Amino acid sequence: MVDYFALALTHALLALAAWRLVQRADLDHDPAEDDAKPGGPPDRGPDARA
Repeated sequence: MVDYFALALTHALLALAAWRLVQRADLDHDPAEDDAKPGGPPDRGPDARA
């Protein structure tokens, strides 16, 4: 019985931590975009090959 409680508690805490990380607004903001110079080279995207 205690093992089930321990597993449920740890999984619930991990799910809560993941949920709070997903809901953070600063994860949607890329500070590198703010530092980009206007008129610089265009962003090729994450799937562009070098």
